[in-house]
Amino acid sequence: MSSAREFGWEPLVGDYVLEHDGYLAGSDDHRLADLNRFSSDESIDAIWCIRGGYGALRLLHGIDYDAWRRRPKTLIGYSDITALHSAIGPRADLVTFHGPTARGTLTDFSRASFRAALIEREQSCGIAPDGVTLRGGRARGRLVGGNLALLASLCGTPYAPRYDGAILVVEDVNEAVYRLDRMFTQLRHAGALDRLAGIAFGRFTDIPVDEGYEARPLDSLLAEIAAEVGVPCLANIPLGHIADQWTVPLGAVAELDADTKTLNVLP
Repeated sequence: MSSAREFGWEPLVGDYVLEHDGYLAGSDDHRLADLNRFSSDESIDAIWCIRGGYGALRLLHGIDYDAWRRRPKTLIGYSDITALHSAIGPRADLVTFHGPTARGTLTDFSRASFRAALIEREQSCGIAPDGVTLRGGRARGRLVGGNLALLASLCGTPYAPRYDGAILVVEDVNEAVYRLDRMFTQLRHAGALDRLAGIAFGRFTDIPVDEGYEARPLDSLLAEIAAEVGVPCLANIPLGHIADQWTVPLGAVAELDADTKTLNVLP
């Protein structure tokens, strides 16, 4: 809550926030009750997720999308919150924000991007400090994406993002390279990668060592994808399960310049 108050916001915590049900943060009904109560409350301006939220995928059929359309709100979060971004944004014609969770401590880097995106409504991305050009060129399109595992899970459902002409931003954590390969292959078979204008790969962190397979470098996999899709591709942008991360407005139009290693959100 201290992060919210830092920006002059008064936090209101859900009734069921401390519940748990095994690996879930409470029952689906209770989590939906909190989410739908907040989305229909005229006095609430934003919903800032406390953590990544495994199980968000289970809620999509019960979300009150009419409430989001009647009273658009800011949605902030990442990781499994990708499911909410993908479902709510297009249905409410709303830009949502892939950014830090409310429980975390913001670094100077993350705070500056967060403030630019949410308060100043200015450029929140820009030059990727450690960016790597995989395929040069410039692309313009809507920003879509988030966590790769969630995007793969959304394939074939009504909640999958619209990839046509979009710039994909994507990250993941705790996934072996062969599993990342599998998930990207699923997106490719679903036709998602064929329709993109560009890709900005984020960080794929805490990759476990799988001693049962000969290791394949992540760089090799990403380079292969870049060659296959044939669009501008930039790797290693500050997006993912990392301390220094951009707040990325999903649904907004941006320009990716893989040669200058920049991702600029357009006004």
